[in-house]
Amino acid sequence: MNHTEEPMTALADKIEAIELSVVVPVFNEEDSVGPLVARIRDAMAAFSQPWELILVDDGSTDRTLANARAELFRPDLRLKIIELQKNFGQTAAMQAGIDAASGRLIATLDGDLQNDPADIPRMVAAIEERELDLLVGWRKNRRDGLLLRKIPSWCANRLIGKITGVRLHDYGCSLKVYRASIIKQVKLMGEMHRFIPAWVAGVVPSSRIGEMPVTHHARHFGASKYGISRTFRVILDLLAVLFFMRYKARPGHFFGSIGLAAGGLSALILLYLAVDKFILGNDIGTRPMLVVGVMLFLSSIQLITTGILSEMMARAYFRDDETTSYIVRQVFVQEQADA
Repeated sequence: MNHTEEPMTALADKIEAIELSVVVPVFNEEDSVGPLVARIRDAMAAFSQPWELILVDDGSTDRTLANARAELFRPDLRLKIIELQKNFGQTAAMQAGIDAASGRLIATLDGDLQNDPADIPRMVAAIEERELDLLVGWRKNRRDGLLLRKIPSWCANRLIGKITGVRLHDYGCSLKVYRASIIKQVKLMGEMHRFIPAWVAGVVPSSRIGEMPVTHHARHFGASKYGISRTFRVILDLLAVLFFMRYKARPGHFFGSIGLAAGGLSALILLYLAVDKFILGNDIGTRPMLVVGVMLFLSSIQLITTGILSEMMARAYFRDDETTSYIVRQVFVQEQADA
């Protein structure tokens, strides 16, 4: 019995719990991925707890994956590379990295070297000191174009904060630190990575979400994956966020309320026309109001029916929530020699 317990105890002592997982989605960043890994290693050199780096290759078509795999041979780095089967988008890639993370805390950042990894240890210390569940980076001195990036971003941040109630200076900064137990309760889909603080506010009080200024660098390699067209997608995504924040568990109330309002207005119009026809004896066959009343009545039936179907789908969603927004082709792992 003693001979069995001793090896098990020795093995348990050797297995270190990961304190921090650094997740970086990359897409066509062949020139950036090598310097990025080096900067993260340098930034985390003084970090006293065990940590890991997870690179998620989001279907790159250049040498991003090959250059990333070259870093697997470093003995002083616990690195995991997740290759997705195709380009699923930044949100899905980020979700893949979060799902694979084993750290108590999770930090995310972009792979274009504009986020500074040196901010990560400071943010880890701050999230613990301030007892937060999510700490968001604020690119206070942002190194981007004024007209195409800064002004639209400023407008979007104000609008998102006003609608969601989570007021932050910089929703678009990918440099964030989360408690893994919290972020793993949030399922990211579509292009919803811009609204992560709003999604997190759905599972914790907004008082446990904070921000701190971080360093932002100008892009040195490659080209930005975003343009002014992103503004229109943000507006559409914001409407979806608003719907899910308020009506995710009761979508029938959303559609039903609109349907009842349309039905009520239809009833008033048709009642007025009925009085005009049968009591006053006027001809209503060519009245535009009749068409409006009938269309509102049909719309109300459709909306209420849609609400009922949405309720059924919502219940099915909450029963079976195991689907993912990505497909992993393969995973490459090189752990530290002493792990």
